[in-house]
Amino acid sequence: MTRAASRFRPASVASATVAALWLLGACGTASASSAVYKWVDATGITHLSSTKPPAGVAYERVTLATSLKSPSSRTGTGSGSGATRVAATASPEQSARRDEMVTSLRTRECVVALEAIDRMGKGGEAVDPAEFRRLQQTADRNCSKDSVTRGQQEEMAARLRVAKGDVCIDARNKLADMLEPGRRPTREQLKVQQEFIESHCTAPVR
Repeated sequence: MTRAASRFRPASVASATVAALWLLGACGTASASSAVYKWVDATGITHLSSTKPPAGVAYERVTLATSLKSPSSRTGTGSGSGATRVAATASPEQSARRDEMVTSLRTRECVVALEAIDRMGKGGEAVDPAEFRRLQQTADRNCSKDSVTRGQQEEMAARLRVAKGDVCIDARNKLADMLEPGRRPTREQLKVQQEFIESHCTAPVR
């Protein structure tokens, strides 16, 4: 019997990225704005940076607005054509927050890639060399070179592996079944199931 897919699905990468950038933009001062540049290179690796990509490379620029509005998104190339110019220089505080956000997004890319590599290695199935190479390049590009930070990222990848595994899928589906109309689980049963999911099945990145 095919295993039922978990009813509890994490938010998409794009949604998480936009939401994070929106929050960062809302924290900016009234006289400054900033941007994060996102582009995909020829090998399929996604790059996130506070600086523009090389000349001629197509990119998306998300401007971190200074008001409580969603960040504006523009596309262009590394030469700057087609992109909205930043009206003012970002404040040091805003630049620091932007760089922190870029680091956070890179960590996510790193952890997702490491988890996928580990899953491929232990899956017992044929591995697509091109996909494996892309994941390895993503990890090399985004994972920290600092041994302590890299160890933390690898630990996060291991936790993500567990959260996406069969045990946690079953646990989430069991909780969903318990909440179906007509079911009458006790409070203690719900509490035990929820605590198990929170303790073992909470993904470190989404």
